[in-house]
Amino acid sequence: MPKVSVEGGEIYYEEIGTGAPLIFVSGLSGVGRYWEPQIPLFSGRFRVITYDQRGTGASDKLQREFSVDQMATELAGLMDALKIARAHIVGLSTGGAIGQTLAIEQPGRVDRLVMSSTWTHCDAWFRRLFEARRLMYRQCGPELHAMFHPLWLYPPDYVNEHDREIDEERKRSVSSAPPVEVSMARIDALLKFDRRSGLSRIKASTLIIASNNDYITPSYYAQSLAQKIPGSRLEMVEGGGHSLSKTRPEVFNRLVLDFLRSAAE
Repeated sequence: MPKVSVEGGEIYYEEIGTGAPLIFVSGLSGVGRYWEPQIPLFSGRFRVITYDQRGTGASDKLQREFSVDQMATELAGLMDALKIARAHIVGLSTGGAIGQTLAIEQPGRVDRLVMSSTWTHCDAWFRRLFEARRLMYRQCGPELHAMFHPLWLYPPDYVNEHDREIDEERKRSVSSAPPVEVSMARIDALLKFDRRSGLSRIKASTLIIASNNDYITPSYYAQSLAQKIPGSRLEMVEGGGHSLSKTRPEVFNRLVLDFLRSAAE
């Protein structure tokens, strides 16, 4: 099980393929296995790295305070440990917030940036949703949260077509859930996130992908990102919900691959 020491803890990672480094950065769950629908295609063209963020998956769960800045520093530390000076970054949701932060604070580390289903700051909608999720963790633990989670992530058509698969996913997420204190602290990090004032400083070529029926991060966040990041491109996807990289993998993979291919042209 490959692990590296990063920022006072241990990060579990996986890598496959050769070529330009491409790092997939997961959302609040933090686990690299989220990107299974992407790995077969992209590992044939890139050196693909996925990892479990600290506090999640097979990485250490000792930390109790989190911030998106810390998560971005953690990603840079992983890159250092793997001797990667610069990489393409693909981040979903929290991974998109991490990507924003790295591109603003350490611009030399980011080649091309893809952000999907992400947000700019904690507004009233975001605050109400994540305060409710935080309270659910505190009062009920991971079991109830795992029951609701698919209803936030996926649109009804996907749930109806993948009911058994989603139930297995729910059981797995409960059995491997981090301590409740970790889940609550990671939500606290999202509630404090606000990178609006720095978005105009992003120099990396940027692709923003959003779904028109994302419940967690409605499409107006993506529109705001596109307005603020110079030269960025916005792609709106019909349906797919928050986890459109999983529910619409063919569309997501095509958009990302076309964008990354253009870097070599």
